[in-house]
Amino acid sequence: MLRTMISQSKKHPSLIPLFVFIGTGAVGAGLYLARLALRNPDVSWDRKNNPEPWNKMNPTSQYKFYAVNMDYSKLKKNGPDF
Repeated sequence: MLRTMISQSKKHPSLIPLFVFIGTGAVGAGLYLARLALRNPDVSWDRKNNPEPWNKMNPTSQYKFYAVNMDYSKLKKNGPDF
């Protein structure tokens, strides 16, 4: 498949930006999926040692990828400790 892409890009050089943008989008989507699987508090990989990881989240920790107009350092905990 890689050989076909290289031969097509040699015959039609206008396809090179298409291959670059499609490849960049695929790599970006894979990295974002890996970030969601590893950093999201809703995902529990170790159920025996940490069955509820969302209860150990600090109220000042930012786990969203992008927060608009939100200062996580000034938040206070509203609920009880479990």
